[in-house]
Amino acid sequence: MEKLIIKAIEIKGKCPVFKVGDKIVIEGPQVKLEETDAICTHAFASLIPYIVALRKGVKPSEIGLGKGDKAYVQCLDPGPPYTDGGTVIFEITVVRDETEKSMESSERSNRRS
Repeated sequence: MEKLIIKAIEIKGKCPVFKVGDKIVIEGPQVKLEETDAICTHAFASLIPYIVALRKGVKPSEIGLGKGDKAYVQCLDPGPPYTDGGTVIFEITVVRDETEKSMESSERSNRRS
């Protein structure tokens, strides 16, 4: 099962919820609350469209969210001078299950033979 680790890497302005280094962990369709530092509705609104795509194997570069294996998404709160809050930039890492990796390898090997 795909696991996403979403980490706050930069804050512009002031965020009342996140601090740099905080993370949200998602496994399958579930937010792993015991591994998650904070959740914010503004940030989650920005993240949710990409969570399913990244879990399903879409590469960040295919949807314009990164150049490598990591995706980058920004919270929708614009921060000063428009609001008293701040925007957070998140780095999303997809952690592949070792069982899935080995199943995919054998599928590729079977297709070649």
